[in-house]
Amino acid sequence: MKVVLISPYELGRQPFGLAEPAAHLARAGHEVECIDLSIERLEASRLRDAGLVGLYLAMHTATRIAVAALPRVRELAPAAHLCAYGLYAPMNHAKLQELGVCSVLGGECETALVALAREVGRGGGMPVSPVSPRPPRAALARVPFVTPKRDGLPPLSRYAHLVLPGGGTRTIGFTESSRGCKHLCRHCPVVPVYQGRFRAVPVAVVIDDVAGQVAAGAEHVSFGDPDFFNGPTHALRVVRALHGRFPGLTYDVTIKIAHLITHAGLLPELAATGCLFITSAVESVDDRILGRLDKGHTRADFERATRLVREAGIALAPTFVPFTPWTTLEGYVELLEALVALRLAAAVPPVQLAIRLLVPRGSYLLRLEGFPERLEPFDAELLGYPWRHADPRVDALQEAVQGVAERAEGEGWPRRRAFTEIRRLAHQAAGSPEAPPPGSLGEPVPAHSEPWYCCAEPTGRQLREAVAPAA
Repeated sequence: MKVVLISPYELGRQPFGLAEPAAHLARAGHEVECIDLSIERLEASRLRDAGLVGLYLAMHTATRIAVAALPRVRELAPAAHLCAYGLYAPMNHAKLQELGVCSVLGGECETALVALAREVGRGGGMPVSPVSPRPPRAALARVPFVTPKRDGLPPLSRYAHLVLPGGGTRTIGFTESSRGCKHLCRHCPVVPVYQGRFRAVPVAVVIDDVAGQVAAGAEHVSFGDPDFFNGPTHALRVVRALHGRFPGLTYDVTIKIAHLITHAGLLPELAATGCLFITSAVESVDDRILGRLDKGHTRADFERATRLVREAGIALAPTFVPFTPWTTLEGYVELLEALVALRLAAAVPPVQLAIRLLVPRGSYLLRLEGFPERLEPFDAELLGYPWRHADPRVDALQEAVQGVAERAEGEGWPRRRAFTEIRRLAHQAAGSPEAPPPGSLGEPVPAHSEPWYCCAEPTGRQLREAVAPAA
């Protein structure tokens, strides 16, 4: 049977979430077609005769794009059973089923996808309309990982690349060495599905996947693990094997601030094996907000982790959710001044200074006492619970900063220019004296050329291109 897997968007990287299930489905004897809507179009020829179409929803942006694309998918594959899988599928099952999705899978999806394909292939009255949709299923049983199948995906050269501070670029590969997370940060989309569990991908599978991408031109590998140090022993085995096989290959990982401190002794080995930068979800420098998000670190921890990572010879790329219902104008200014003091301003993409807290269905934020009462009714278009700040000036500043971030991306501004403009707007909004020259904003760090992140809204361009007919 023909199975079509579609990824609406995955941060400009070749999606592991298509390649891994494609390998399982191919082993089960199915013909597999992979479509990446971030750089491809929906073509009738590629969806023709599909018995099963699976949409991979790893993030909010991907889900918004999938919602826009689903009518077109249904038009091109009217006889196919539609399935959605990935972190954001179960929490948005009602909207997805309204648009024709019959099966919704979360957690470790590969085995369930193969079983679903077998069911659809056998017939037996499997629905192709949402008349009798199945309830969402989230499986956490261990999946027998196999080497991902990437030959049906666009070449790595068409995806985001690594931009080096001194000039030049490198082709990026993308893999995962683990899934899930041990931690329960309230705003994180991993938490409602995995609930504190994580699964390690065997080292041999990771290395085989990287080897195929190196053969295809990868010069740098980005690890998509929610936290690379959820299993530090496993992480070290991976990077030692990686460096032993490809000593010239560089990589980047994501690690919690708390883990950077707890496992600081491991950072020099990451540097020695080719780690160029570490992404860490700092979110805020306000300890009250960090407590509400249950991040497990403080502002002082962030400052300490910054020093530890620098001392190891690795760049730190912090990410933030700067606009929350608890943000104040003075607190936002304090965030910017902290980045100046830590010489990290040039390490932060402008969009990271504009992100607004997203509250999807199932979010652990809804467990905060008194928080649900601050939210507006669920918005099926936003796929979340809207909120308005008690101080309208904070919402106005967020919109202004978002405008700067969009202009900076569209016109190719240097990060220093965008930060300086955002800083000026923040001081102006807070009514503080004109911001003094910040001095050094820090050195540029290696960065992916794709600046959007999972909790950022999709752009109008992304939505239009996802549903545009193929030329």
